[in-house]
Amino acid sequence: MAKPILTLTTDFGLADHYVAAMKGVILGICPQAQIVDVTHQITPFEITEGAYVIAQAWKCFPKKTVHIVVVDPGVGTSRRPILMEAGGQYFIAPDNGVLSMIYNAEKHKIRLISNERWFRKPVSRTFHGRDIFAPSAAHLAAGATPAQLGKLIDDYLRPAFTKPMRGGKRTWNGQILKIDHFGNLITNFHSADFPDLDRRNFSMSVGPCEVTVFARNYAETGPGELFVITGSSGYYEVSVNQGSAARRIGCVAGGPVELMLLS
Repeated sequence: MAKPILTLTTDFGLADHYVAAMKGVILGICPQAQIVDVTHQITPFEITEGAYVIAQAWKCFPKKTVHIVVVDPGVGTSRRPILMEAGGQYFIAPDNGVLSMIYNAEKHKIRLISNERWFRKPVSRTFHGRDIFAPSAAHLAAGATPAQLGKLIDDYLRPAFTKPMRGGKRTWNGQILKIDHFGNLITNFHSADFPDLDRRNFSMSVGPCEVTVFARNYAETGPGELFVITGSSGYYEVSVNQGSAARRIGCVAGGPVELMLLS
């Protein structure tokens, strides 16, 4: 019988005990679990970045994988813990939009995690990752059914950051979803929505810079050149050949991006 797989995506970093504590809770409930770290380096409190990362990672995992996503600036408030079923997998996270890029793309069901039987006691006001999300996920991986965690809801948060908004006849306003390790600026402009950008005159404005060059691969540009490229996720990225676009431009995740189609 295959061992259950649980993944962790957080903004906790690796300098503190938080990740280890969550893993300890999981293994205490489901000792056969295989725990996979997606990342713990999400920019603190950046829900948009967390949403992008888990949306890119989850499809690479087998059915019945349980994903725990904790980017939770509202911990201890009235924001709710939720369980999403989508694509044959399970996702446990705060109801703050961090799962929105998945439920906007996949058929899904969302439940309010309300059965305190599965919580670690006492529940801290500042560490729901350890006391609510991790034990709920571990019980699910160990054989509990989704219905045992809570009832279905339809009033979950639906943020708008996943899609650019039209700003004018030829302009769209978007944002940076994530800055990756190489300093590439991953925007929320998807190639499926703007499929012919490589054949059009365009301007993509990020911070003080205006980018008008499109490249199909990095070798098409010279060292230090700023350009737009289609990333592996399908989203357009602003990049610098052999350099960091983030350092060059001086921007952050969540920052605004404007696309203007000139012809």
